[in-house]
Amino acid sequence: MDGVGFIGLGQMGAAMAAHLVNHRGGLHLFDIRLNAADELVQSGAHRCESIADLAQRCELVELMVVDDDQVRDVCCGPDGVIAHARDRAIIAVHSTIHPDTAVQLGHVVANQRPDMSVIDAPVSGGFIAALDANLAVMVGGDAEAVERARSTMECWASLVIHLGPLGAGTRAKLARNLLHFISFTAANEAQQLAEAYGIDLRSLARVIRHTDRITGGASSIMLRDHTRPLEPDDEWYDTLTRVRSLGEKDLALALDLADEVNLDLPLTSVAFEQFAQSLGLQPGSDSTRRRP
Repeated sequence: MDGVGFIGLGQMGAAMAAHLVNHRGGLHLFDIRLNAADELVQSGAHRCESIADLAQRCELVELMVVDDDQVRDVCCGPDGVIAHARDRAIIAVHSTIHPDTAVQLGHVVANQRPDMSVIDAPVSGGFIAALDANLAVMVGGDAEAVERARSTMECWASLVIHLGPLGAGTRAKLARNLLHFISFTAANEAQQLAEAYGIDLRSLARVIRHTDRITGGASSIMLRDHTRPLEPDDEWYDTLTRVRSLGEKDLALALDLADEVNLDLPLTSVAFEQFAQSLGLQPGSDSTRRRP
C-alpha cells in the first residue's frame, strides 16, 4: 500500500498504528484529540489536519473509532473519507460495529465512488496482542481488496482471515465475542461454587489459565464445519460422545455441590440440559447422568 492512514488513536488504534510508522508511503494520522498522535509523530508518522487531508494522501484508510456513528461521520459527508479519497482507495473498518453499518457503507461507496472498496476487519486479541502485532483479524469484503490490504494488516496482526462478503468479518467478531462474554458469566458461577466451599479464587484462576493455554478452552470442541446433529458415522461422533460423557458427569456433580449449599447456578443448569445438543448429539436415554 502506498500511504496508509489511521483514524482513531485510542488504546487499540495507537498500538496498531505504531507498527506502521515505517510503512512504505508513510503513515498518516488523524484523531479528534489533538495530542493523541504526538508519540507516533515523534517516531516519524505524519499528523493530518483533517480527515480530507488524510484521505488524499492514502491508498488504505484504517478506522479504529468508537462506534457506528463515528464510522459514518468519518466516512460520509463533504469532508469525509469517501469524498476525498484517492482512486481505488480502500477503507478498512476495524471497529466493532453492526454488520449492517458496514454493508450500508459499502452501498454508499458503490454509489458515490465505485472505484473504491470497503472491508470490515474487526480485530480480536486485545491491547497486549496489538502491542505485540499478534492480533487476529476477521475480514469481510471483496477478495481483491482484502488481498491488497492484507500485507498492511499483517504488520500488526499474526492472523488475517477472509470470511466472506462485506459484513462477514463483523458477524464473525460478534460470534467470537458472544463466546468470550458468556464465558465471563460462566466464570462467575464457577467462582461462586468454589467460594462456597472455601476454595481460594486466585489459585483457581491460575489453574484455569494454565489448562486453557494447553487445551484451548472452549475452542477445543469447535471441531465441526456445521451445527447440525452428527450422524453416527461422522468422524467426530465418537470423540464428542466421550466429551459428552465427561461433561454431563462433571456438570451434574457441580450442580450437586451447588444444591448442598443452596447455590443457584442458572447457566450451569442450562449447560447441563443442553450439553448433548451443543456437541451435535441427540439428547436421550444414553445420557450419563440425570438430575431429579
